[in-house]
Amino acid sequence: MKIRFNRLALGLALAGCGSLAHAAGFALIEQNASGLGNAYAGQAASAQDASTIFFNPAGMTLLPDSQLVLAGSLISPHAEFSGTVSPAIGGGDGGDAGDLAFVPNAYFAYRLSPDVRLGVGLYAPFGLKTEYDSSWMGRTQAIKSELKTINLNPAIAWQASETLSLGAGVSIQYAEATLTNSSPAGLVTVEGDNYGWGFNLGALWQMSEATRIGFAYHSEVDQTLEGDATFSGMPALNGPVSASLSLPDSASLSIFHRLGARWDVLADVTWTGWSNFYELRIVRESGAVLGTPTIENWDDSYRYSVGANYHLDDKLTLRGGVAYDETPVSDAYRTARIPDESRTWLAFGAQYRLSDKSILDVGYAHLFIDDARINKVENGVTLSGTYEGSVDILSAQLTLNF
Repeated sequence: MKIRFNRLALGLALAGCGSLAHAAGFALIEQNASGLGNAYAGQAASAQDASTIFFNPAGMTLLPDSQLVLAGSLISPHAEFSGTVSPAIGGGDGGDAGDLAFVPNAYFAYRLSPDVRLGVGLYAPFGLKTEYDSSWMGRTQAIKSELKTINLNPAIAWQASETLSLGAGVSIQYAEATLTNSSPAGLVTVEGDNYGWGFNLGALWQMSEATRIGFAYHSEVDQTLEGDATFSGMPALNGPVSASLSLPDSASLSIFHRLGARWDVLADVTWTGWSNFYELRIVRESGAVLGTPTIENWDDSYRYSVGANYHLDDKLTLRGGVAYDETPVSDAYRTARIPDESRTWLAFGAQYRLSDKSILDVGYAHLFIDDARINKVENGVTLSGTYEGSVDILSAQLTLNF
């Protein structure tokens, strides 16, 4: 009998539940609505509002004296399995493993002096939730997988010269996980939570009046989730457990270039260090390993994006963008808990200036996810087949200047 945090499903935080990850792996890039219309191209260089606290804290030096950003995204993911299980244990295909979710985030930036800005962000940097019908054919491998993260990110930015700004921040992160599957001892539920911390750094170089280059780095955040394992049919097996997990670091290089009075072009490449997710094991309070450690063997991955803005007039700006997001998961290590594959983004959006002090942003993106093949042996059962998936994202944002 095995209990695992197989591919810990990191679910979304703050006010709502998680859903299937929107960036590859279980990263969440939906940290504003103003960048969604560009498929998040150039976000480490654009510094268009206080959400730059996440994308590049150095960008705060380009903001007004004080700015508040409130944003939210409705995310509708879909993932449907078709295939077989051996030996046959009955059950259907599990239904749609995705679920509608609302993802909020908020940022505030403040001018402390002519050269120094302070800010704080509240957002969820990682997240995924998958949940199947409780009687589906793969129930011994996964039913529900979820983990919620909340990140509080105070930050500072310093304008070192007319062309160079530097930024840094501290991440205080809460993580909470839930994992269930079926077993001979009934429904197995593993739950745990923990606090961890990390940091983010950024630099912004104004190459010319029209061109900016931004670089941003987010550190790893080490989490040791502590909680309990419960067996619905055999309570004698219940007890405290823990699992260690390093949420990956990432680095982004972005460019923003203004083409005349009406056009902006943006581009970005982001690296994520998923290779630190190579094994996950659950241990009891005594130190004994619960079940067999799961070999993950994820790979580092890249995300590439390009976008453009068209300033129709002084009030209305139209946005568009495309992106390609590589999966860190190879076919050999894919599981039903996170049936991840590479995805292509197609996005568009708009910004409307309601007044000198308020701005409204909206965006929409559709993610075309490659079919994900699975051939996973676990708990004496082989699950073989293919996942078909997609994601739709609709975001809105209100920006207030003071």
